[in-house]
Amino acid sequence: MSDFNAIAKQFTDFYYQTFDGDRSQLAALYRDSSMLTWENTPIQGTAAIMEKLQGLPFSKVVHRVLTLDAQPSGPNAASILVIVTGQLVVDDGSNILQYSQMFHLVPDGGSFFVQNDVFRLVYG
Repeated sequence: MSDFNAIAKQFTDFYYQTFDGDRSQLAALYRDSSMLTWENTPIQGTAAIMEKLQGLPFSKVVHRVLTLDAQPSGPNAASILVIVTGQLVVDDGSNILQYSQMFHLVPDGGSFFVQNDVFRLVYG
């Protein structure tokens, strides 16, 4: 298997740069079988996931990744689990939000797609 840590880093860099710049461009990372759980709300399929992401109530966001951990997801699979913790700055506000996000990346041709995506704000 390729270096799963390098793939996870490359993926998260691309994902958050794209999310922060133009969320509509994230559609290529999801499939109709993909599932996003956003703050305890499950959403399935590319169209529904994109509707959620593009409908979020802010116009500008900056993700700051603080930790990134990755593991191969099984002994016979080339898929990768990625766990991220970080900070969000929304609409140039001074209130920094903490978050965690998990991605399950599945190979698709020479690339990966997001099969599962779980996002949570961290309060406390």
